[in-house]
Amino acid sequence: MTRAVVHVDMDAFYASVELRERPELAGEPVAVIATARRGAVMTANYVARGFGVRSAMPVHFAVQRCPGLVLIPQRMDLYRAVSAQIHGLFSRYTDVIEPLALDEAYLDVTREGRTLDQAEEMARSIQADILAETGLTCSAGVSVNKFLAKLASGLRKPAGLTVIRPEEVDALLAALPVEEFHGVGPVIAGKLRAHGIRTGADLRARSLPVLRTLLGPGKLAPRLHDLARGVDERPVEAHREARSIGVERTFEEDRTTREALLAELPGVAAEVADRLARRGYVGRTVVLKLRYGDWTPVTRRRTGERRLQGAGEIAEVAAGLLTPDLIEGRGVRLLGVSVLNLARRDGAQGGETLPLLPPG
Repeated sequence: MTRAVVHVDMDAFYASVELRERPELAGEPVAVIATARRGAVMTANYVARGFGVRSAMPVHFAVQRCPGLVLIPQRMDLYRAVSAQIHGLFSRYTDVIEPLALDEAYLDVTREGRTLDQAEEMARSIQADILAETGLTCSAGVSVNKFLAKLASGLRKPAGLTVIRPEEVDALLAALPVEEFHGVGPVIAGKLRAHGIRTGADLRARSLPVLRTLLGPGKLAPRLHDLARGVDERPVEAHREARSIGVERTFEEDRTTREALLAELPGVAAEVADRLARRGYVGRTVVLKLRYGDWTPVTRRRTGERRLQGAGEIAEVAAGLLTPDLIEGRGVRLLGVSVLNLARRDGAQGGETLPLLPPG
């Protein structure tokens, strides 16, 4: 039986919720920010994106690009409540739901015996339900696996719906830039492009041994070898236990002072705390990760006796780990905060490691 997977992605979720609450801002460029003006953009509506405002951009850069930008401090409790409403709606259609963040999820409807055509109609129904019950729009993608469904949901944003059928996969992936393949970040993309691999067609033309030579002996080479052919066997996991939950933020321009990095911490910690709350975890270990401009990484960690779950306490521990010697004039391109040694609030230990998620 052909799998039928739906990926639902809310459109500019935080900003859209705020615009719903403040309809007088309709048509204005709006950004939800993590902290005060020294912080970073968590998400921007599509008007602001037209000026080049992007998630994780420092607020002062965002205002430079869009002088009329309306800045709204984040309200995570509100976003969590709306997210819970949306995820509850998903359960009307299937019980195989894998949430990725507050604003997106995979739904596997294969067990319901749905064809891709039926899954498409279901996705339209989900979009209509979300709009009617929350006043928000979402984009949806339907295909035979997770990679293709997520790819499809991003093709017609906002409020779009795309189905990628098996007979369409080869042509679509052949033209797809390597950066669009799951697991390919700037470093890997640069390495691939340096060897003439710019598209899915180029990836497909390289054998697995060649990709292993370029990318090393890990899982990435076989994964890209499969993805270039539209193969993704990952199941939609309705129940996953976590060993770590974290957020990484990559900057458009390197941060060169401790003060600049400290200004980013509250927003990052707020997202980590949100993900902990959503998954029902507390944790004892905070890990701070930096990646310098030359891509060299460094991590620091601290384990305490009490369980952490609040944004303030996570940010406080991370700030203590961010010692001046880690900077010393070096440019930092990435800041990450994770919480480990997790336990359920009922005391059960976590299991599988969750991937780091981008800002919502």
